[in-house]
Amino acid sequence: MLRVLALSLTLLLSGQEVVAEDVLPRVQSRDGSVLLVSGICPQNRKTRKAPGRYLKKKNPVPPTPKNLAEGKRLFNKDAKPTACKLCHGAKGNGNGSLARRLDPPPRNFTCAEVMSDLPDGQLFWVIQNGSRGTAMPAHKSTLKPEEIWQLILFIKQFLIV
Repeated sequence: MLRVLALSLTLLLSGQEVVAEDVLPRVQSRDGSVLLVSGICPQNRKTRKAPGRYLKKKNPVPPTPKNLAEGKRLFNKDAKPTACKLCHGAKGNGNGSLARRLDPPPRNFTCAEVMSDLPDGQLFWVIQNGSRGTAMPAHKSTLKPEEIWQLILFIKQFLIV
């Protein structure tokens, strides 16, 4: 944090415009290119498309305060094998504490360009089965379907905030 403030102050005093890219953490991908971890929108992704029967699914869990709270609890703490926020970040921007070690970086849930058109069924399928070629683990043996739907309710809230 101190490094970010120092860099921002240096750029400001030098008369250069400070943009978010100047202070965001970077990771080096397998091909050697440098990627910004947080806030990439849209991300360059090759996530497999869910089977048609999943893409048609709509979230059957109503967005009640209780269901949103359960989704938040799972995202921040109790989802196994890994709590979602460790990779996706507490703000859902893909900048969790483990993100720097991951290639590709975790999904940025704050990116309306991608998330607004992403069907609930696609998210359900990825959470349940994981995402090949990424660090996203399968949760089918650790989360009940209702819990996955609660997570999706919470994840979609990152676009509203």
